[in-house]
Amino acid sequence: MNVTLAVKQYVSKMIDSSGPGMKVLLMDKETTSIVSVVFSQSEVLQREVYLFERIDSQSRDGMKHLKALCFLRPTKENVEHLIQELRRPKYSVYFIYFSNVISKSEIKALAEADEQEVVAEVQEFYGDFIAVNPHLFSLNLQGVARGRSWEPSMLSRCTQGLTSVLLALKKCPMIRYQLTSDMSKRLAESVKQIITKEYELFDFRKTEVPPLLLILDRSDDAITPLLNQWTYQAMVHELLGLNNNRIDLSRVPGISKDLKEVVLSAENDEFYANNLYLNFGEIGTNIKNLMEDFQKKKPKEQQKLESISDMKAFVDNYPQFKKMSGTVSKHVTVVGELSRLVSERQLMEVSEVEQELSCQNDHSSAQQMVKVVVEYGGKRVRGSDLVTPTDAVAITKQFFKGLKGVENVYTQHQPLLHDTLDQLIKGRLKDSQFPYLGASSLRDRPQDIIVFLIGGATYEEALTVYNLNRSTPGVRIVLGGSSILNTKSFLEEVMASAGSSAERAPASGRNRR
Repeated sequence: MNVTLAVKQYVSKMIDSSGPGMKVLLMDKETTSIVSVVFSQSEVLQREVYLFERIDSQSRDGMKHLKALCFLRPTKENVEHLIQELRRPKYSVYFIYFSNVISKSEIKALAEADEQEVVAEVQEFYGDFIAVNPHLFSLNLQGVARGRSWEPSMLSRCTQGLTSVLLALKKCPMIRYQLTSDMSKRLAESVKQIITKEYELFDFRKTEVPPLLLILDRSDDAITPLLNQWTYQAMVHELLGLNNNRIDLSRVPGISKDLKEVVLSAENDEFYANNLYLNFGEIGTNIKNLMEDFQKKKPKEQQKLESISDMKAFVDNYPQFKKMSGTVSKHVTVVGELSRLVSERQLMEVSEVEQELSCQNDHSSAQQMVKVVVEYGGKRVRGSDLVTPTDAVAITKQFFKGLKGVENVYTQHQPLLHDTLDQLIKGRLKDSQFPYLGASSLRDRPQDIIVFLIGGATYEEALTVYNLNRSTPGVRIVLGGSSILNTKSFLEEVMASAGSSAERAPASGRNRR
């Protein structure tokens, strides 16, 4: 099961089915993100797609020499835009692809608008989600809840996105949900309703062990999104923000124009693909090794490489390396900024405390000692700068100091999802806590598992799924969420939910608890 491959295949089919000739790709805001995450612009250009336009743009020129490939979500707004487009077509022919199921009445409305008979094809290609990694997808939705209930429009959108994933992966699953969450039950029922209604679409070849959809609620694990992360992809999202594979570096001190926004895509960046699940110290070491290999081939260009600062200076001094290395210089910049933020925010010390608090039962020492230590050795009484800058290469040594039974002090924590999936794979996940929807218990252990987290998934949970897929032969897991969370977006989600709940609650006396 590979959600990235599924979307790439859909986009490839769209482009190939229109035949040779110059093309324009006509999309909406959401499908633009869906395509851009799995294909770079240069890749699409190589396939005779020379123009990218938005269906809602009012300033598009007529270009009758171009074929139009329309990839759109089947919303009322998009259908109306298409109707207006077909009444006054700007292109020679239209190949229309919807990212999800579209009603017969809307198809009829489009047919009636096509008076000039420019529509060559209308199909449903079920890519109605963001394929973040091969085993991770997102719906890019914020504010899905009102207290403990669904924001009405969000239930519909999550249902559409989730059924689209099932159709893309060609799975008609049994469904289990978290009993303590009414939102989980409602989404399970909504997905089941679509499967029943569109039974012909879900008529896939039966497997010996049916696939399983497990629907969970973020509120069951509010700790994981709050912890600092130490693997590359997760760190970038936590400290810099990763939005559809793009990072905004415009606020980085001394950043060059060409690096104010960079793309990190495992599909088009070999270094990133090989390092996104490695810890921060290892990434710095791997960049250093690449640069040292380059130096061996160029004996005249020897330079000391003991820190991220040394590496950045090397990139600046040797434009030939920047040209030859492709994307490595970009990663030097990203890792350099991560190093700066780790030092500035003292995140190694913070993370160690976080891990102790989240993984150990005894919190008394942390609660009692903080004030005493600050009084004893805080900045106010110190004569020296105790906290020295630390970069990714130096961090390697600290990462491997280790604790007995865990990889190191910064990665003790396992998300609740790990235990849930471990119990599921072993056939021990209790029906009383995670009941089946409208079906008896599955006797066999599941092999194909799609997990969806209402309220958002995290890159730590994606790492858990990645490791389980590697360590459990015969089991394939895909994780999805209404969004991909970092601390900031999780707290925004919590506050939005609490705010909606408070607005509906009756007035109460001041300072009541």
